[in-house]
Amino acid sequence: MDPKEQLEHAGNVATRLDDAWVTIVWNDPVNLMNYVTHVFQSYFGFTRAEAESRMHEVHDNGKSVVSSGGREKMEVDVQAMHGYGLWATMQRSGE
Repeated sequence: MDPKEQLEHAGNVATRLDDAWVTIVWNDPVNLMNYVTHVFQSYFGFTRAEAESRMHEVHDNGKSVVSSGGREKMEVDVQAMHGYGLWATMQRSGE
């Protein structure tokens, strides 16, 4: 099978491996931890526990992958994070 035809399943959604991108939120000296948790719950629909876990990854490790999917969706997610005042970027999954 052609590698471009392989599918990766994330939840109930299948994406082409060559279309997999991620949104990364980076640590910054400005936003409070409870605000970052709130943003993750509000925008991504994470449970409080999941939002806090991702926020701790940002705080402790400097970054956290908060979403994955097609490039256009990741561009929307990055822009949304910027709208909330968070530092976010996107890259191909696995890079």
